[in-house]
Amino acid sequence: MPKTKRPLYMISVVAEMFSIHPQTLRAYEREGLLRPSRTDGNTRLYSEEDLERIELILRLTKDLGVNLAGVEVILNMRERMGEMQGRMNEMLQEVLRRMETEIKHRTEFDASGEGLVPVGRKGVVRRIPVEEG
Repeated sequence: MPKTKRPLYMISVVAEMFSIHPQTLRAYEREGLLRPSRTDGNTRLYSEEDLERIELILRLTKDLGVNLAGVEVILNMRERMGEMQGRMNEMLQEVLRRMETEIKHRTEFDASGEGLVPVGRKGVVRRIPVEEG
């Protein structure tokens, strides 16, 4: 299956897109907020995910007044929350799989005619299917 090419943007294009100085992007990288890929010639290339992250960083800093240390904390928390959400989804899928298996087994068991039947105050007794003939 052929790989789909994702668009990558050079630092000058990204800076222009967000109306910021390229040095701002370099500072974000130095602070560990961004990790653009690099070419063999060491040119920074920004992916769509990087652009979304830059947009979030700018919204936090410019619109909400969060400093870069706060941005780092927020980004780390978002990443951990995403990982936890993924683990929760995996656990939920496992629970659903087990429930489906249990329901299938119970349905088969009920169809066999055997089971437990409540009998007044004496408790529960095993029901044995009546054989005809």
